[in-house]
Amino acid sequence: MRFETPLIPARLIRRYKRFLADCRLEDGREVTAHCANPGSMMGLAEPGEKIWLEPNDDPKKKLKFGWRLVDHENSHFTGVDTSVPNKALRAALEAGEITELAAYQAVRPEVKYGENSRIDFLLTQPGLPDAYVEVKSVTLSRQPGLAEFPDSVTARGTKHLGELAAMAAQGHRAIMLYLVQRTDCELFALAADIDPAYAAAFEQAKGVERLVYGTRISPEGVWVNPIRLA
Repeated sequence: MRFETPLIPARLIRRYKRFLADCRLEDGREVTAHCANPGSMMGLAEPGEKIWLEPNDDPKKKLKFGWRLVDHENSHFTGVDTSVPNKALRAALEAGEITELAAYQAVRPEVKYGENSRIDFLLTQPGLPDAYVEVKSVTLSRQPGLAEFPDSVTARGTKHLGELAAMAAQGHRAIMLYLVQRTDCELFALAADIDPAYAAAFEQAKGVERLVYGTRISPEGVWVNPIRLA
């Protein structure tokens, strides 16, 4: 998934009210950017960090910048926009790049299911069980090389696990796909100390498959790495 507008570098001044970030551009101007991430962003919102913003000239948007990346300044990046994984994954699914799901030709996003929920992707193919795919953006890393989810308590994520288990019980495939939006991690684990209820719900979600994929990230875009993470 290529960014629609070329990104520009900046330094983070502060993130506040979850969805706002004050930033300083290279020319010294201070701007407020939209932060499309409801999580804690643990370890990713330190003042002074180098970040990348996407400018826009949309008259319908109050904020003219969106925060897209953290630049760790060691050739590694983290994607902080939680809407990006679905866009990147859709492209990968349609291209047959997710090995476990490559047999499905029809990819439908945002299909209603469960109790007032929408599945990120419903995959269908004649002769195969329908595949319900829920996507989670993973950005937390507290140990070198290890990505973890979630970075804060997620009652919504726990609800999704129950609804996926219900789909599996009905004979469908139910997949929780964790997309690691970091280029510096090779391993993945659930952060049970942060949200014990979510970790317990995953253990109880019978029939739910777990897939973990990484990403290739640069200021040009975010793409799913077709090699599955451990």
